[in-house]
Amino acid sequence: MASQQKTTGTMPRVLVFGSANMDTFVYLDALPRPGETVFGHGGSSGLGGKGANQAVAAEKLGVQVDLIGRLGTDEAGNTLRRLLASQGVGTSGMLASATSRTGTAQVTVDGSGENTVVVVSGANAEVGPEALEAHEVAAALRDVATTVGLAQGELPAHAVAAFALVCRDHSIRFVLNLAPVIDVPLATLSAADPLILNEGEALELHRRLAPDTAVAPGSGSAVDDVGRLAADLADKFAASVVITLGERGAIASAGEATWHQPAPQSGKVVDTTGAGDAFVGAVAARLAHGDDLRAAVRWGTAAGSLAVTTPGTSDSYRGLAALEVDENGTPNPRVLCLDDQVVA
Repeated sequence: MASQQKTTGTMPRVLVFGSANMDTFVYLDALPRPGETVFGHGGSSGLGGKGANQAVAAEKLGVQVDLIGRLGTDEAGNTLRRLLASQGVGTSGMLASATSRTGTAQVTVDGSGENTVVVVSGANAEVGPEALEAHEVAAALRDVATTVGLAQGELPAHAVAAFALVCRDHSIRFVLNLAPVIDVPLATLSAADPLILNEGEALELHRRLAPDTAVAPGSGSAVDDVGRLAADLADKFAASVVITLGERGAIASAGEATWHQPAPQSGKVVDTTGAGDAFVGAVAARLAHGDDLRAAVRWGTAAGSLAVTTPGTSDSYRGLAALEVDENGTPNPRVLCLDDQVVA
C-alpha cells in the first residue's frame, strides 16, 4: 500500500535519522591477506556514516535536510558538526553523548575501487526514540515541508522502528535503507516506501523472513532473478522495494510493476565507497520533490554512477547541475535518459 505524503509549495524537507562517523581512508593496490603487511599510497579522513552521507547526497539535489542522531563531545564530533553545516545539513537534531566517543570507520580501498569497511558505532549506538522528542526535531516533524523521512540500519532497531511510527503519525513518507540488515519489526518493513537494499542485503533479509521460499537467487544472479526477489519482498513485506546492483543499476518493485533501471557509465571507477549512499540520498530527495519511484530510482542510479568516479564518500557527491549537464555545461543525456526495462 502506498504511503500518504504531505504536499507543499515550499522547498521540500527531508529528515534523516541516521549515523555519523569520522571516516579514515587508506588507498592501496591490493587488500592484504591475513597476516600480511602492505604499504598504502595515500590516505585521508572526513565525514562518513550512512546517515551523514545520505543527508549530504540529498542536500545536493535541492532539498532542505536535517540529520538526527548522536555525536561524542570529542574533537571528531565537533569536526563532524562543522563539516555537516558546511554541506548545508541541519544539525540541531544531533544530540551529544556524555559517555561515548563519536563513531568511526576504517575504509580500505584497492586499486579497482573496491573497498572494505570496519565501523565502530560509538555514540551512534546510543540513539533511541528520545532523539525524536527534542524540540527542534518535533518542530521539523510538524513542518508541512517535511515530506520524506529516511533511516538506515546503522542505528539500533528499536530507534528505527520508533522513527517509522513517527513518520506515519505525521504523514511523512518513510524510506528505509536496511543496511546493514538488522531485526526491525515487520510493521517497520511494511511502512517502508521504498525499502532499499543491495543484492546481498536483499538475499539476507529474504533468508531471515522467508527461509522456506525458493525465490532467492544466488550472488551475481541474472536481473530477472533479482526482479523476482524484489517482487516477492514487496508483495510480502514492504510497500515497495529497490535492490541496487552496482554497475548494473537497480531493480525496483511497486504494486504490480517490477523494472530494471540500468546505470549510466559515467567514467573510470576510482572508489565505490559511499556510492550506495549517493543512490539512497538522491532517491529520497527526488521523492521529496514529488517524483514517482520510477523517476527517483533513475536519479539514484545517476548519482551513484557519478560518485564512483571520485575518491571519498560525501566529497564525491555531485549537485543537481552535474546530473543534468557534463563538464562542458552541455546536456548529458547519458545520465538521466536511460530507459528502464520491465522484468518478470
